[in-house]
Amino acid sequence: QVQLEESGGGLVQAGGSLRLSCATSGRTFSRYAMGWFRQAPGKEREFVATVGRLGSRTDYADSVKGRFAISRDNGKNTVYLQMNSLKPEDTAVYYCAERDTPLGSTSGKEYDYWGQGTQVTVSS
Repeated sequence: QVQLEESGGGLVQAGGSLRLSCATSGRTFSRYAMGWFRQAPGKEREFVATVGRLGSRTDYADSVKGRFAISRDNGKNTVYLQMNSLKPEDTAVYYCAERDTPLGSTSGKEYDYWGQGTQVTVSS
C-alpha cells in the first residue's frame, strides 16, 4: 500500500521560507515521479512543481519559478519543496503526489497517489 505523508507546513510571514517534506512508503520510490500541488480556499487545486525519478528533471508553475525548489532523496524515500520569498497568495494546503511513471507531469489527473496535505499560511 502506497502512503504519502507531508510535513513542514506552518505559519510564516511574507518574505519568509519553509521547507515541506513528503515521506513515502509502500514501493520503490526511486522509480516514480513526484509532484507538489496546492489548493487555496475557494479555489481549484493547482500544480506547483514536479520532479522526475532521478531528480534531474524538474518543472514549476510560473507563479513559483525562482522562489520554490523541488528535490528528492531517493535514499530516504522523500521529496522536498523549499519555498523562499513566500507571499500571502502562497497560502494553501500543499499536497504531494506520486505518479506510476518515471516522468513528471503538471497535471494532477496523471498522479495516482496523494498525501493528506499540510497547511501553509503566509501572513502579510
